[in-house]
Amino acid sequence: MWYLSIAESNRNLIGDFSKTYVLPSITGQHEDLKCISPETVTKLINGDYKDEIDEYYIIDCRYPFEFDGGHVKGAINIYTKDEMLKQFIDTPKCKEGKRVVVIFHCEFSSKRGPDMCRFLRNRDRDIHRPSYPSLFYPELYLLDGGYKNFFNTCKEHCEPQNYVLMLDENYSNDLKLFSKRSKSW
Repeated sequence: MWYLSIAESNRNLIGDFSKTYVLPSITGQHEDLKCISPETVTKLINGDYKDEIDEYYIIDCRYPFEFDGGHVKGAINIYTKDEMLKQFIDTPKCKEGKRVVVIFHCEFSSKRGPDMCRFLRNRDRDIHRPSYPSLFYPELYLLDGGYKNFFNTCKEHCEPQNYVLMLDENYSNDLKLFSKRSKSW
């Protein structure tokens, strides 16, 4: 199992061990995930990596009322595991020979975003068990500090330019509803 020794010796290899991560990572609170800064996401949005990355997806794991209140431009709102499976496993977005990166976040990137990132990786691994280390999405990242950090540093790349907290009292009923839905697994 040559790939295990390669993976252990080089933590900068993407999930299928075929190449190194293209985006610069920073030390975050989740040692098992590659964290990137809001500035790196801004560079990605601005096209600074267009020669290296064919497609990217920014997955906002916050609840719909948070997302609708303000999100990173171009982000996709996915807060349930069922929706993640439907959009990324049932109909894979990867294309042969194309470099696709997926960036996850939630409000602080402390729970929902990291959990969804790990969920996608684990499902991808399960599906590709017979062809390990192949993956649909070998290059996953976590936005350090989540939407709050991104909004505070890169507000011009948010639409609308607003930030609704998960615990906003105006959305307490929505919070109960969406929290229950997200835990339906």
